[in-house]
Amino acid sequence: MKTIPRLLAMGTIAILSLGAGRPTANWNATVAVTPSGSHVLGNPAATLKLTEYVSYTCPHCAAFEREATSPLRLAYVGSGKVSVEVRHVLRDPVDLTVAMLTNCGPKDKFFMNHAVFMRSQNTWIRTLGTATQAQRTRWTSGDLGARNRAIAGDMQFYAIMGTRGYDRPTIDRCLADKAMAERLGAQAKAAVDLGVASTPSFAINGELLLGTSDWFVLKPQIDARL
Repeated sequence: MKTIPRLLAMGTIAILSLGAGRPTANWNATVAVTPSGSHVLGNPAATLKLTEYVSYTCPHCAAFEREATSPLRLAYVGSGKVSVEVRHVLRDPVDLTVAMLTNCGPKDKFFMNHAVFMRSQNTWIRTLGTATQAQRTRWTSGDLGARNRAIAGDMQFYAIMGTRGYDRPTIDRCLADKAMAERLGAQAKAAVDLGVASTPSFAINGELLLGTSDWFVLKPQIDARL
């Protein structure tokens, strides 16, 4: 058996130990909140910052969630080269209610809350087509909390949030949070002011992308900038 010279062995150990105690960052579990209240997933120092402008009652947004989440996280966010920010566009009272629920609780819960509502959209959105006039009146009457509770009850949102570990008092507190509603409204207004006219829309490093509404069009534009 060959023996490794003592100095060489010590040098090898020293080199290997340089990385010890420095675990690789899990960028897919790194979440930050911007001053406007939007959530960012990934490396804060990513060279490419992708912004998604989404509406929860938009079928194309739900389709994007299904198509893009896995490849985005595995090939781009996980590498630390790309971060993803979600900003809300509010098209109707239901949009606001869902946005307030996805934003309910600690920041680290946001992206899974977001995914749960997007991926179950084709089930709960049916109520929009079957709601009675009395239901729709409740959705737009009374104070913020009453309106949101009516929507959450009619659309089974309490059950969805229950799967995420939320109890009813916590949900109701979030649904009545006027400061949160104002932040979300300001996000939506800023999107319109930027020129967002449809959802989903995307920006890379602050530049709004034209003619881009799905993963297959977005992906090459990300690749070209990396």
